[in-house]
Amino acid sequence: MERQDIRNIAIIAHVDHGKTTLVDVLLRQSGVFRDNQIVAERVMDSGDIEKERGITILSKNTSIVYDGVKINVIDTPGHADFGGEVERVLKMVSGVVLLVDAFEGPMPQTKFVLKKAIELGLKVIVCINKVDRPGARPEEVVGEVLDLFIELGADEDILDSPFIFASAKEGWASEDSDQRGDNMKPLFNAIIEHIDPPAGDKDKPAQLLISTIDYSDYVGRIGIGKIENGSIHKNDQMLLINAADPDKRKSVKISKIYEFEGLNRVEKDGSTAGNIVAVTGIDDINIGDTICDPDLDEALEFVKISEPTLSMTFAVNNSPFAGREGEYVTSRQLRNRLYRELETDVSLKVEDTDSTDAFKVSGRGELHLSVLIENLRREGFEFQVSKPEVLFKEVDGKRQEPMEKVTIDVNQEFVGAIIEKLGRRKGELLTMQEPSGGYSRLVFRIPARGLIGYRQEFITDTKGNGIMNSEFEGYAPYKGDIPRRKTGSIISFDTGTASAYGLHNAQDRGDLFVEPGEEVYSGMVVGSSPKGLDLEVSVTKTKKQTNVRASGSDDALRLSPIKDLSLEEAIEFIEDDELIEITPQSFRIRKTILDANKRYKANKNK
Repeated sequence: MERQDIRNIAIIAHVDHGKTTLVDVLLRQSGVFRDNQIVAERVMDSGDIEKERGITILSKNTSIVYDGVKINVIDTPGHADFGGEVERVLKMVSGVVLLVDAFEGPMPQTKFVLKKAIELGLKVIVCINKVDRPGARPEEVVGEVLDLFIELGADEDILDSPFIFASAKEGWASEDSDQRGDNMKPLFNAIIEHIDPPAGDKDKPAQLLISTIDYSDYVGRIGIGKIENGSIHKNDQMLLINAADPDKRKSVKISKIYEFEGLNRVEKDGSTAGNIVAVTGIDDINIGDTICDPDLDEALEFVKISEPTLSMTFAVNNSPFAGREGEYVTSRQLRNRLYRELETDVSLKVEDTDSTDAFKVSGRGELHLSVLIENLRREGFEFQVSKPEVLFKEVDGKRQEPMEKVTIDVNQEFVGAIIEKLGRRKGELLTMQEPSGGYSRLVFRIPARGLIGYRQEFITDTKGNGIMNSEFEGYAPYKGDIPRRKTGSIISFDTGTASAYGLHNAQDRGDLFVEPGEEVYSGMVVGSSPKGLDLEVSVTKTKKQTNVRASGSDDALRLSPIKDLSLEEAIEFIEDDELIEITPQSFRIRKTILDANKRYKANKNK
């Protein structure tokens, strides 16, 4: 029995095609906010990092009431690194709004999220967004989307999906690409007419599949999912089971039930099949768990999440400055926090190592792991991380490695440099489209390890004008050695405070990372050398006093601007024998072996 008063949808798209902006305008036009209410832009991006970077990291739930129908909306991330978020939330919905930029057209992540939706048999509404931007080509993009449907083996029903043309920023939608709309009604109507109501029988025994976990200091763990069948009420005695873990069986009691209304969770006495709800009172509830009627005892299948492809070692900080800036510094605190992350991030994997002070953390990509590092840093943790490594597989006795499909949009003048650089990194050029508006689109297949450390080089080579996107394509035989970075490290020879005099002498050797007055220690990397060799310098050296020295002469030394690396740039920069020391206030690059003599012996033995 279908519930005609509910629609459950997810908004899926490539990064920066306007998902969160679209949800904003749908909320505004459905009357969720008062006319005079001040609301931040991209209200769904609630995390600090999401606001700063303008990206969605975690999927978010909200609901809109339109024409008497409650539309539960899930805003999903667009980066491939957070694809695990997309994969699991699609289990809660009956259809998707596929958002495509009217200028860029379908991009790698568009293909990834659409493929997942088609595999789950979901209905699709295509929304061509940003039709008002210069260079928009909505009619061509419609053809590209249909080509993508055919490429993914979509059935007739998907090929007949409705197309809506919109400008989420301006707040209008239209069924005609040549006509400007007045509001978002055409999209609202398409959702109600084309997306199936949730299937489920409220008279059957209760079943609720948990797709997302949240946490509150007041009520503890919160499980979010769709009620597949039956009804669930406050204080019900239920059974907690998991299709992937037959040993998991526990009698549980539901303390509270919440439904989503606008941006709020509203407490209810009960809820029935088809609704997306949040439940509390179950301490060890996890993603993929089924809460069901004790008499039914039947677990629901959960989507298989793609495996991680990249790993880093997270270890206790053992530098000379350890413990100065962090609140949580012990291996027990670090271990507990990393394992707690597994409860909400299904794409992450954490393993203990031979050392009690180090843990192997595997994720979907550099961005995935760097966001975790940034979250830990902001929470007060102090630790150190190694250079990322790809995860190899043994298939039929042969070594295989993860491959990425890379799509690059770049000005024609930079094409030669990119083909040369990626060729050296074992990249294989698959297609090259004719220039459109001065830009060419190149598609490469390349080992995942070939991309480590390349993004910064790419920005430099294209003068900041290139766009690069990648998606995991699968495993393939090992492609051979890839050249390492060409720059060497400038290493501090002693411990102390960096002086203008010492830095002035060192800056001729390359780009520096530290400023006068910064504390440094022996073995800390203070810059990069273009010669490709590691150099040791004293940046703490001061000018000897003489009777002819004028006061303030040090101030007259001209220092070049430092190269202020972001966390991602530092991760790309470090080599196998280097670490990044992460603290709440700063991060420093250092050699794994700080002592110069021991480092020399280790390199000699190698």
